[in-house]
Amino acid sequence: MALTYKESGVDKEAGYKEVQLIKNLVKKTHIPGVLSDLGGFSGLFQLDTNEYKEPVLVSGTDGVGTKLKLAFMMDKHDTIGEDCVAMCVNDILCQGAKPLFFLDYIATGKLIPEKMAAIVEGVSNGCIKARTALIGGETAEMPGFYNENEYDMAGFCVGVVDKRKIINGSEIQEGDLIIGLPSTGIHSNGYSLVRKIVFEKQNLNVDSYIDELGSTIGEELLKPTRIYVDPVYDLIQRFNIKGLSHITGGGFYENIPRMLPKGLSANIDCSNIDTPKIFKLLQDWGNISIDEMYSTFNMGVGMVLVIAKKELEDIEKYLVDKDEKFYLLGEIKKGDEGVVLCHK
Repeated sequence: MALTYKESGVDKEAGYKEVQLIKNLVKKTHIPGVLSDLGGFSGLFQLDTNEYKEPVLVSGTDGVGTKLKLAFMMDKHDTIGEDCVAMCVNDILCQGAKPLFFLDYIATGKLIPEKMAAIVEGVSNGCIKARTALIGGETAEMPGFYNENEYDMAGFCVGVVDKRKIINGSEIQEGDLIIGLPSTGIHSNGYSLVRKIVFEKQNLNVDSYIDELGSTIGEELLKPTRIYVDPVYDLIQRFNIKGLSHITGGGFYENIPRMLPKGLSANIDCSNIDTPKIFKLLQDWGNISIDEMYSTFNMGVGMVLVIAKKELEDIEKYLVDKDEKFYLLGEIKKGDEGVVLCHK
């Protein structure tokens, strides 16, 4: 008896249906420079070289980690793609880059077109927020490798920055100030610890209503990662932003030193942060030390900027005029500690 690809677990017709479902989602992300439509062997993007004296391409790739498990548990898949975009574009933003285009990769045990389209809907929404184009991707049906109801995903982003405007932290000096932009919650890091606390230690389920949060625990944990292109890219164009740090896995202790020259340390007053309630709950439920919290989670700050003291007033005015909340976290001092946190 002759076998078919479908009998082995790969449904090509489902793949064709997915493409039809996502075509408009992809198209609405397109920006000037996109030269290709969905369905080709590659995505094409024309860089406007007149806008840059010495254009440098900046790339980043990332995934969403075990936050995907929350999407599976809730059977809600239309925001997790936004997380994937955020993790990539926020990283390249730290070099001063303007995001240009994005590609995604989804691998699943069973390709269900509507579920895949929901994931891409999140990617599309994230790309629109990041002002970047979704120009291609891959959906791989891998029976026997993934469970039928599960998937993994990753993203890849390319941006551009003028060589003379690359942000690498080299201009940071003693006396510079540190500003933090709020997160929307946990974002996309630390979920292995989160799941252990919430579902194993506390024996909660995704539908458990938490009074302190005003929502179910599942709704809180699945909140999309904030995309910082607006307002950070505009800040980069208007002011001398000396350093940027995306607070992801490793929290404050691992990420902030990545932008600092040797011999300098970030001294931060944590009492200035309006920390979301979810972090206090996790700390109490898991009996987690404060240092462990700040070395795992963003603790309410998703992006950190370093600026010259003389620019503070103008930057504050700009952020207030845009109705953007921010925290004055502290200043740069001499030292080899990397980060010094003060908890009042």
